[in-house]
Amino acid sequence: MWSYALKRAGTTAVTLLAASVIIFAFIHIVPGDPIYVLLGDTATPDQIDALRHQLGLDQPIILQYLTWTGHVLEGNLGRSIFFQAPVLSVIADGAETSALLATMTMIWVTLIGVPIGMIAAVRHGTWLDQGLSGAAMLMASIPTFWVGLYLILIFAAWLGWFPSSGYPSIFEGGLVNLRYLVLPSLALAAPNAALILRLTRASMLDVAREDYVRTARAKGIRPWQVVVRHILRNALLAVVSAFGFTFAALLSEAVVTETVFALPGIGRLVVQSILRRDYPVIQGVILVIVVVYLLINLIVDLSYRLLDPRVELQ
Repeated sequence: MWSYALKRAGTTAVTLLAASVIIFAFIHIVPGDPIYVLLGDTATPDQIDALRHQLGLDQPIILQYLTWTGHVLEGNLGRSIFFQAPVLSVIADGAETSALLATMTMIWVTLIGVPIGMIAAVRHGTWLDQGLSGAAMLMASIPTFWVGLYLILIFAAWLGWFPSSGYPSIFEGGLVNLRYLVLPSLALAAPNAALILRLTRASMLDVAREDYVRTARAKGIRPWQVVVRHILRNALLAVVSAFGFTFAALLSEAVVTETVFALPGIGRLVVQSILRRDYPVIQGVILVIVVVYLLINLIVDLSYRLLDPRVELQ
C-alpha cells in the first residue's frame, strides 16, 4: 500500500508539472489582452505600458511561467487582474457553491441510478427492464438547460416550492439555504443518473454470469442475498470509477446549469474569467480542478481494495 502511494505521489507530481505547462502555454496563446479589457480602447500607450509592467506581462513568457510556478509552490496562485484580490479567495467564493452542488447531485445520482439499475438488472428482459432502460436513454438525451428551465417553471414559478435562482451561503443563512441547490442538482443529476443506471445494470448482468453466483444460487442462498452480497458488491467496482469521475466533472462542467440558475460557481467563474482575460484566475481554477481530479482518482483506486480484497494495487 505504501509503495503504491509513493509511486502515485511521483506520478501526480509529474502530471501536475505537465498540466501547469499546458495550462500556462494555452492561456497565453489564446487571442486577447487583459490590458485592453481593464483600460478599454481609449487608453494611451503610456498607460498600457505602465499597467503591463505592473502586472509583469512585459517579461518573457518563460520567466512569467517560472515566476508563477514558484508562487504556486509557495501556495500563492497569484492575484486576480479583474477582481484585484488573491486568486485563492476568488476561487473559494465559488468553490462552496460548486462543491455543494456536486455533492447534492451525486446524492441524487446514487439514490436514482443504483437502485433503479439494480431493479432493471434483476428484471432483465421484462417490460420493466425495457421501460427503465428507455427512460434512462431519454434522461441522457435531454439537454441539462432544458431540464433546468422546466424545473424552474414547475417547482418555482407554478408551485413555489423552491427558489428559481441564486445561492446565499450556508454560512450566512444556515443549511436552509441548500434549498437553492435542489433544482439545479436535479437538473444535473438527470443525465448522470441515467449513466449510472445503465452502468449498474450492465455490470450486474456481467457479474450474474460468473460461476460463484451460480454456486451461491445452487447452495440455496436467498435471492436477495445473492443479488446484494454477490452480484451488486462486485458490480460496484465499475460504478465507483464512474462515481469518481462524475463528481470531479461536475465541479468544472456545471457552467450551463450555473448560468441557468444564476449560481456563483466555479464553472461560471472560469467562463467570466476567460472573457475578461483574467490569466491568474483561469490558471488557478484549472490547476485546482486538475488536483481534484488526481485526488479523486487516487481515492477511487484505493476504494477498489475495500470493495474487492483480491485487487492488488501496483
